[in-house]
Amino acid sequence: MAIKQLTVFVENKQGTVVSITDTLSKHNINLRALSIAETQDFGILRLIVNDEAEAERILTEEGYLIKITDVVGVKIGDAPGKLTEALKVLNESKINIEYLYAFMARTEKHAYVVIRVEDNATAESTLENAGFHLITKEDICKI
Repeated sequence: MAIKQLTVFVENKQGTVVSITDTLSKHNINLRALSIAETQDFGILRLIVNDEAEAERILTEEGYLIKITDVVGVKIGDAPGKLTEALKVLNESKINIEYLYAFMARTEKHAYVVIRVEDNATAESTLENAGFHLITKEDICKI
């Protein structure tokens, strides 16, 4: 049930990120979550989009280096301590979190988080068994 994340390796210079987001918007690709990490020379842009295959095709044609990664999306209550509850469930099951970031959308009662772990299947079953709702591709298209 993992969702697909696009990892785009980009040069760390002015205009690069806007070029990517502009290109995607012109092709009706909707951004659902994003994160950017940078070093002095390059950045790593992580994206969750409504159509990852089309986004990958478009950005590859534009000359970007793309990697598709399976990540876990989880819906949590939008209240203090709810993220901690999900993280504790993973920690108690000895699941290491490599990184996480939030979706841009939220509802009145829920927030959505992207979590990268080594073993998605174990993380997913652990979270589901603890009562958390996992985010599917279909959910992403509805957000």
